[in-house]
Amino acid sequence: MLPERSAAFAERRKNSRDAAMSTRNSDGTRASGETSALRAPWEPLPWRLAEEDLETAQRLAAEIRELAAKKNAVILAHNYQLARVQEVADFVGDSLGLSLRARETAADIIVFCGVHFMAESAKILNPGKKVLLPSLAAGCSLADSITADSLREWKARYPDHVVVTYINSSAEVKALSDICCTSANAVSVVRSLPERKILFTPDKNLGNWVKKRVPEKEIVVYDGVCPTHDVLRSASVRRQRGLYPDAVILAHPECREDVVALADEVCSTTGMFDAVARHPEAKTFIVATEWGIIHRLKKMYPDKEFVMADGCIGCRLHCPYMKMIDLPQVRRSLEEEVFEIEVPQDIAEGARRSLERMLAVKRDS
Repeated sequence: MLPERSAAFAERRKNSRDAAMSTRNSDGTRASGETSALRAPWEPLPWRLAEEDLETAQRLAAEIRELAAKKNAVILAHNYQLARVQEVADFVGDSLGLSLRARETAADIIVFCGVHFMAESAKILNPGKKVLLPSLAAGCSLADSITADSLREWKARYPDHVVVTYINSSAEVKALSDICCTSANAVSVVRSLPERKILFTPDKNLGNWVKKRVPEKEIVVYDGVCPTHDVLRSASVRRQRGLYPDAVILAHPECREDVVALADEVCSTTGMFDAVARHPEAKTFIVATEWGIIHRLKKMYPDKEFVMADGCIGCRLHCPYMKMIDLPQVRRSLEEEVFEIEVPQDIAEGARRSLERMLAVKRDS
């Protein structure tokens, strides 16, 4: 465990109630502060925390921090989670980065505020820790678009191809794959393979984006999408650019090709934070990904303006699964140690092989 993170973890155990009032460092870790950021006025209704509910949220946050300290638990929150959930977490980031963060701590329990496949990956990469998902309703439409059976059938049609699987997939699918990738390293993963023939699954938008950047490979792309990203159309992005002509457009590669073509930067959620820093002259950024990321962007860059690419925060670029977890579920998860995520050993071994092979490849952005 890195020394500064070890110290931060010990400090949280010693003074968990004060830690409920916090700000967040640029790398997604907690930082002490004088005021609570649990209430984010830019969150859309009905997810916004009303002023009269702030006291209750602060009480729940303090109880969660105390429980986490008592049970030696680390709380992870994805960039798309509600602001109040991000604020109570030890680390905020993307799915793979959070699982790796958990490896660096001395925690016995991981509470993963994200979706099911993320908690599975955390368990696979941290087999000695108990992994909890606060809500079993937190699934993923993209991960559900491919099953182990459908992947077996697909592989049978292309027996001489290797399988590259996006991390947004089940453990069973990962176990049947040759290597995994994230949106941050998909191009590098495909380029790193000695084989020329590739099956890319399950996101077709990400797969097609990779295909254009690695033309030397023969890539067959599976027909799956993330509905949250796929719903966005270039007409909406053009309208926003018309309203903010000097804005920089940031797009996730899960977006459709017509949207990606308009972007100044195409990058993962983690890459978006770095992308803002690459444009110090820009005052406004148009963001083409799930609206939950706005909270951390505003905290990291308070002098910048961030507007959603659909022109209506929470209307279209909204993942219902990422909003299934709230503070009462996090508290219950810690109190009752629910819902524990288990992965059968044979599946975990296969999935870990695909994940570890991916980890040997550097991130793109």
